[in-house]
Amino acid sequence: MKPNETKPVASVKPKQPERKRAVLFLPVLLFAIVASIFLAMEISGRDSSTIPSALIGQPAPRTTLTPLEGMEQPGLDTEKLKGKVTLVNIFASWCAPCRQEHPVLMRLAEDQRVQLVGFNYKDDPDNARRFLSELGNPYQAVGVDPSGRAAIDWGVYGVPETFLLDREGVIVWKYVGPLTPERVENELMPLLEETLQAPASDDATS
Repeated sequence: MKPNETKPVASVKPKQPERKRAVLFLPVLLFAIVASIFLAMEISGRDSSTIPSALIGQPAPRTTLTPLEGMEQPGLDTEKLKGKVTLVNIFASWCAPCRQEHPVLMRLAEDQRVQLVGFNYKDDPDNARRFLSELGNPYQAVGVDPSGRAAIDWGVYGVPETFLLDREGVIVWKYVGPLTPERVENELMPLLEETLQAPASDDATS
């Protein structure tokens, strides 16, 4: 090297953008948050099926779902549910807990004071029809949500889930997981009786 020459400066590679690293870390963070919620519920003795929902006390999301092809029942239209107390059940043929809770739904369907409607989630139509043909169809209406987009509006965590709506279409109860006879007797039925006894508004009866 000559006396007047300067030594070339080595190029420095730019650091990985912080935003990219944050994006990569986000799924891990979300998983940790959800896991911590469930762990806290287990430690405190709370049932994880009673996860709070921001929809409680709010009108059910406006939803119109096409009927399950090949079935006599109409599709699901939340506007047409008003005027009668309603149970909305989210189910799928591939869901083992849905099969487990189905006898409970068949018994609930015998109660003429309440209408039970189905919300078929990310399912194959042939499998869904076979599921209902084999186990019985407790639903007065069945709407299909093949993409799961409508379920997002309802804040669905997974299947099965069940919502109780009053005559005005307001969500008064949500249950995550398969219904059991004990859960129905101890939790759902008292709330159902209370909802049935509540006076209906003019809008709900018109």
